[in-house]
Amino acid sequence: MSTETKANASGGGIRVRIQQLGRLLSGMVMPNIGAFIAWGLITALFIPTGWFPNETLGKLVGPMISYLLPLLIGYTGGQMVHDKRGAVIGAVATVGVIVGSDIPMFLGAMIVGPLAAWVLKQFDKLIDGKIKSGFEMLVNNFSLGIIGGVLTLIAYTGIGPLIQGVTKALSAGVDVLVNANLLPLVNIIIEPAKILFLNNAINHGILSPIATEESARIGQSVLYMLESNPGPGLGILLAYWLVGRGSAKASAPGAVVIHFLGGIHEIYFPYILMKPVLILAAIAGGVVGTFTFQLFGAGLVGPASPGSIFAYFAMAPKGGLLAVLSGVITATIASFLVAAVLLKTGKKGEEEPNLEEASAKMKAMKTGGMNDQVAPAAAAVANADKANINKIVFACDAGMGSSAMGASVLRKKLQQAGVNITVVNSAVSEIPDDADIVITQKTLTERAIAKNPNAEHISIDNFLKSPRYDELVERLKD
Repeated sequence: MSTETKANASGGGIRVRIQQLGRLLSGMVMPNIGAFIAWGLITALFIPTGWFPNETLGKLVGPMISYLLPLLIGYTGGQMVHDKRGAVIGAVATVGVIVGSDIPMFLGAMIVGPLAAWVLKQFDKLIDGKIKSGFEMLVNNFSLGIIGGVLTLIAYTGIGPLIQGVTKALSAGVDVLVNANLLPLVNIIIEPAKILFLNNAINHGILSPIATEESARIGQSVLYMLESNPGPGLGILLAYWLVGRGSAKASAPGAVVIHFLGGIHEIYFPYILMKPVLILAAIAGGVVGTFTFQLFGAGLVGPASPGSIFAYFAMAPKGGLLAVLSGVITATIASFLVAAVLLKTGKKGEEEPNLEEASAKMKAMKTGGMNDQVAPAAAAVANADKANINKIVFACDAGMGSSAMGASVLRKKLQQAGVNITVVNSAVSEIPDDADIVITQKTLTERAIAKNPNAEHISIDNFLKSPRYDELVERLKD
C-alpha cells in the first residue's frame, strides 16, 4: 500500500470513527426531536413571557424538560445498545441521574442510558444458554430489575452529581463566550464539520442539550441557531444560481427550496465539495449570522429541526422574530457575497465542475480505492440482475432528511419506468439486513459497507439529482 493510500485510509478511518461517535450522540436525540419541539411550543405559548401566558398550562414545562425528555433520551440510548431490554434499563437508570441533580439531565441520560444497556447486554451474554427451561422469564425480569436498581442507585449517588458539575461547567463556558462576544468564532469549527456530515452530531448531540438547559433558565437560547441557521447555505446556493455555471447553476434553484423551506441542509454540501474554497463563504455566513444573533439578543425556545425557516418562525419567542430573522438575512448576504466573488474569480479557462465531478475534490474524504459508482466490498453483487433486487435503501446519517428525499426521487423514477421495487430510507447505522442495494453519499459509504457488506453499495454526491438514478433504473428495467 502506498504512503498516500495509507494516509487516505487512516484519514477515512478517523473520520468514520468520529461520525460513529457523533451518530451515537445524535441518535439518542433525533428520534425524540418531536418531543423537544412539543416542549418548545408549550414553552413559547404558555410561560409568563410567552405568546399566551397561562399559569395552569405552563406547569407542563418543568416536568417535560426535567423528566420526559431525559427519560426519552435514556430509553433511546439503551435501545441502540440492547434493543427493548436495553431501552427499559436505560430509562430506569436515567431516573437516578434525574433525581440526583437539580438541572435537566440530558448529558447524564446520554451516558447512563447506553451504559446501563451495555452492562445488561454483557450479563445476558454471560447467561445465554445456561437458564433451565421454564425459568427464562423469571431470570430475565429479575436480572433487569436487580441490575437496573443497582445502576440507578449508582447514578443517583455518583454519576448524577458528577454530570451536573460537568453540565454547569459547559454552560459556564458558553456564558463566557457569549459575554466576551466570542461565540461567532465557534462557527469556524461548525461550518467545516457540517460538510463532513457531522451536522447532526454537533447540533443534536452537543448543542441542543446545552441549549435546552439554557432555554429552561432564561426562556431562549442562541445555541439552537449555531448549526441550524439556513443563511450560510442559502447564500452559497443563491451564488451558484446567479453567477455559477453548468449543472450546478441549473440545479441550484431546486436546492434553494429544499434547503431553505424544507430544512434539509445536506443538499448544499456537494456544492461546497465541488469547490472546497467555498467553505470560506459558509464560515463567513456562520460568523456574521451568529454575531447578529448576539447583537440583537436573538434566540429560540426550542430546537429548529429540520433547519427550515418555518421551524425558525415556530420556535421564535414572543417579540423575538425580527432578531432571529436578522441573523438569517445577514448570514445569507455574507455567504452570498463571498461565494459570488470566489465563483467569479476562479482561474481563467477553468471549467465549472458539475455535481458528479465533485468527487475529484473529495480525496481527503473518500475511502481508499472506491470508485464513483460501486464500492469494492460489493463487487461480488454489483450489477445484480433485476430478479435479485427486492429492496433499495437510501441511507444518510440520521435517516430522516437527505435519504428520504433521495428515496422519493428514485421511487418516482422507478414507478414511471414500470419497475416495482421497494425503495426506503434509513439511518446509515440502521440499514436493514435484507437491503439488496444501498445508496449513500460518498462520505458515508464506508460505514454503510460495514453495516451491510453483502449489499451492492452505490455512492453518489447529490441525492436530489444524480445520473446514477437513471443508470440504475435502466439496469433494473432491462
